[in-house]
Formats: sequence, structure tokens, C-alpha cells
Amino acid sequence: MPTTDDASGDLPVTGSLVVPAAALYWRFSRSSGPGGQGVNTADSRVELSVAPLELPGLTGVQRERLAARLAGRLVDGVLTVAAGEHRQQLRNRQAARERLAAVLRAALAPPPPARRRTKPTRGSQERRIQAKKQRGELKRSRRRWD
Repeated sequence: MPTTDDASGDLPVTGSLVVPAAALYWRFSRSSGPGGQGVNTADSRVELSVAPLELPGLTGVQRERLAARLAGRLVDGVLTVAAGEHRQQLRNRQAARERLAAVLRAALAPPPPARRRTKPTRGSQERRIQAKKQRGELKRSRRRWD
């Protein structure tokens, strides 16, 4: 029975979207950084890939949003995240899963509400004009030469 921080199994992204384990592609390589004697032998760096536009359970709007927001990160329709900051492969796998879920969650988030335009207040307009007049007066006083 896998736990929520397990490095295998389905990846929950949002309440309605779960990436099936079969859609995740793992790749392992040697990691740079700390590790002592094991750094040259253990494949602790992890790359996790998924084709986000082919995930089951996405609506058309979500698919379009993913395509637009991840356009710069997709290579042949595949999104890849890497993790190599930990010495153990398991911890790097967990970090990669969390990173992938965060990227997908951010890409699926609805756009913020549009800014409601407001007019500047009368006081702010008067202060702006007054500041412009003071600046102009300062420059005008520099021009006078006796």
C-alpha cells in the first residue's frame, strides 16, 4: 500500500487530476554533488517525464491551458523535470514527483480575475500637476542667468 510521499504509484496533482503511474517515465543517471565514494557508482539523479497533453481526465479548456503555459518547456509534447540534490535516489524521486505536480498545478491554475480599471482620484491628479509645476519652476529658475 503506497503512502502519499511514496516515489511510485499514481501522482495526485489536483483534486480532479491524477497522473497514472503508467504515464510517468523515469530515467536515472549519476548525480553531481555530495555523495562520497558512492557518487561515482550510484545513479541517484532522477529525470521524470510525462506527456501532459495526453493525460486522461483533462477537459478541453485544461488541455489548451497546459499547451499554452507549458509551450516553452515541452519537447516533442513531453514535460521533463530533474532532481539530483539528494544523495539517495528515493529522495530525488520524491522531489521530482513534487516538482512535476507543482509545475502541472501552476499550469492548470485558472487565470487571475481581470483588473478592474479605476480613475485616479481628484486629489492624486492635483498632486501630480502640482509636482510637475514645481519641477518646471525649478528648471525655469536654472535658466535665468544674471
